[in-house]
Amino acid sequence: MESAVTDSMWISTMNVSMLDQVAVGSGASLVNLVVHAILVGAIAATLRDLADTDTSFPGFVQYTLVIVATGTLLVIGHFGECVIWAYTYKWVGAVPENTDLIYFAFGNYTTLGYGDVVPVPEWHLLGPMTALNGVMLIGWSTALVYDMLHRSVRTPKQQG
Repeated sequence: MESAVTDSMWISTMNVSMLDQVAVGSGASLVNLVVHAILVGAIAATLRDLADTDTSFPGFVQYTLVIVATGTLLVIGHFGECVIWAYTYKWVGAVPENTDLIYFAFGNYTTLGYGDVVPVPEWHLLGPMTALNGVMLIGWSTALVYDMLHRSVRTPKQQG
């Protein structure tokens, strides 16, 4: 009975323990969370500053520039976060040799996952951990854009 527990997938996957996979995946997720927090904080601070400045551009132009700049910065940020995952895969040897690491990271991060590249069995938990991290950070970006649009649309003053 003891060997059945020791050989269980819950305790060990090949030569890498599940705890190792969770530790590595959590570390990469934490780094991405910090990167995203800095990026979103910088965007939010810039948007607050823009709201308080004298507008020399018409509102529509300024609004368009803010949306394009925010979207561009978020895309660059998400790309950087995928690069962090790609380096993580390379560091631990999580994918077969000659794998396009950026492609694999993007597939997992966006939950697209074509299935044409799979991690080595010892590191199979990194794919779902990447997907969870990507869903969370993409959702955070979506919330930022929604909040930015919501705050910038002028609503009529309530009478009362």
